[in-house]
Amino acid sequence: MEIKKVVIPVAGWGTRSLPATKNIPKEMLPVYNKPVVQYVVEEAQASGLQDVVFVTNRNKTIIEDHFDYNLTLEDLLTRTNKTEMLKMVREVAEMVNIISVRQKKQLGLGHAVLCAREVCKNDPFAVMVGDDLMFSMEPGIKQLLTVAMTEHMPVIGVMEVPPHMVSRYGIIDGEEFAPGMYRVRDLVEKPKVNEAPSRLAIVGRYVLFPDIFYHLEKVTPGHGGEIQLTDALKGLAGNNRLLAVKIQGQRFDAGDWVDYLTANIYFALHDEVLRESLVPRLRELLPFGN
Repeated sequence: MEIKKVVIPVAGWGTRSLPATKNIPKEMLPVYNKPVVQYVVEEAQASGLQDVVFVTNRNKTIIEDHFDYNLTLEDLLTRTNKTEMLKMVREVAEMVNIISVRQKKQLGLGHAVLCAREVCKNDPFAVMVGDDLMFSMEPGIKQLLTVAMTEHMPVIGVMEVPPHMVSRYGIIDGEEFAPGMYRVRDLVEKPKVNEAPSRLAIVGRYVLFPDIFYHLEKVTPGHGGEIQLTDALKGLAGNNRLLAVKIQGQRFDAGDWVDYLTANIYFALHDEVLRESLVPRLRELLPFGN
């Protein structure tokens, strides 16, 4: 079994990041020297996923344009002999195959996945939330793909969160059958910490099989008419058809200002040239040792 497609929902309005996202998609906000969505696509590419299905809306064509050639810019870089920059921008355009699907109404993550049905057809596929950044030696989605292809079952990514953050996430009730691997019995959406079955939170990485569409069609729309992916996953769990993997590595929620700013510093510190100047400036701003 080979999985080559990844669905990346990018149609949301990014209200958590206003006013920065008033006219710029949240997925195009820069983290260090790349837009958020490029990191997600690079993770997919590094995991062997070749076809990227953006579930988008009419106001976000700039995301697709980012992964296309910019002939005017390339001509300028050629004429000014900026060969390294030219190579960099061309590599972005040649990373993956881009397929665009319109989500004409923003009715939740489950609805966004359902919009990609005709593209995915009868093949298993990955889902990567476009503002969730993950970094590790082995890419986050790759950790799920390995298990899905071995076990021939859908897999969701989870991470352990501190008690005060439990109520922000979908939480799994699962049985660990191997280190960091769980058979999911149930999922609870944003429970109170004293009612949560665990502290294993669902994060923005999934590997799904075509039967997810059957469960999505059965979901009763909730608040605002939204179709939640978690509700469809509960159907899979009820049929003993869902696994979870504890993803190893760093995660940043680009829709959260603290995580977004931390991600910028994280990547800047990994640039050896920039780090030399950045660390002294950070020391000036932060009361180290006090």
